Amino acid sequence: MRLHDAIEQYILARRGLGSRCRTQSDVLRHFLKCVDSKVGCDDISREQVRAFLAGDGRLTRTRALKYSVLAGFYRYAISRGYATRWPLPDNEPKKPPQAPPYVYSREEVRCLLDSLDLHHKRALQLDADTMRTLILLLYGAGLRAGEARHLTLVDVDLTTAVLTIRRSKFYKTRLVPVGPQLAGVLADYARRRAVRAFPDGTNSSFLANRDGTPLAKETVQQSFRFLRRRVGIHGTAGCLPPSLHSLRHSFAVHRVTSWYREGADVQRLLPVLSTYLGHARLSDTQVYLTMTPELLQEASLRLERYARGGDHA
Repeated sequence: MRLHDAIEQYILARRGLGSRCRTQSDVLRHFLKCVDSKVGCDDISREQVRAFLAGDGRLTRTRALKYSVLAGFYRYAISRGYATRWPLPDNEPKKPPQAPPYVYSREEVRCLLDSLDLHHKRALQLDADTMRTLILLLYGAGLRAGEARHLTLVDVDLTTAVLTIRRSKFYKTRLVPVGPQLAGVLADYARRRAVRAFPDGTNSSFLANRDGTPLAKETVQQSFRFLRRRVGIHGTAGCLPPSLHSLRHSFAVHRVTSWYREGADVQRLLPVLSTYLGHARLSDTQVYLTMTPELLQEASLRLERYARGGDHA
């Protein structure tokens, strides 16, 4: 089978299993541009694969991603008989460790919220009220930015204080209960949102621009980036740059830190947090246990109390 056709079959198969396959399809289609897409799967040489993986020669996580995607495709191709040999190098170095995400302090979150009115004073579409509600949804409910932007009016049940997150990452739908304070914020915003247009009726966006249209991803990210720089949050060495998505990480870390301070059984509660966040694996949630000095200090204090016989949680 031609390489191009086999790759398209692989992408369709992955999507049929519930994966959006966006990253994989981007990598594989980039690979097709680097080789002759009309040749058969077995006609790709190891030298071509090495050239595609190498990039500028540095060992990066991008190189590791390319290798992982190609390996997944060739496992599929060999299992289906589209290919008979393995063209990937066997001595591929391990990928470098990923830098931890940035975690906003509670003071930094307050600074972001307090600076919104000035920052969005002349905004034509995305006003301070909507941006504030978006930030509080990410920080107060741990939503992904896309999940918050895609909430519709029917997804926000103000009576039960439950959000319905539909077909998000991994095509999963989940229910997210929110606390009284955030529920109050959402109810207040809904009353103000009522004077704006509803272009799709009850399926209109809950978080909306001044004209009722949905929030654009690029506009939101750019606006938040300007806001963050205005208040002087530039990140720290060794961490990923602070972003809108960092608010979700901050929610998780601050929640776990509070559990330690309250003397809760953190290991028992981690699966609950994992479900709440919509993680596919518990290991995705466990990374939050070693993310900030504040959290590590709380964990150390718990261990010390346990060693002294005063804490058996």
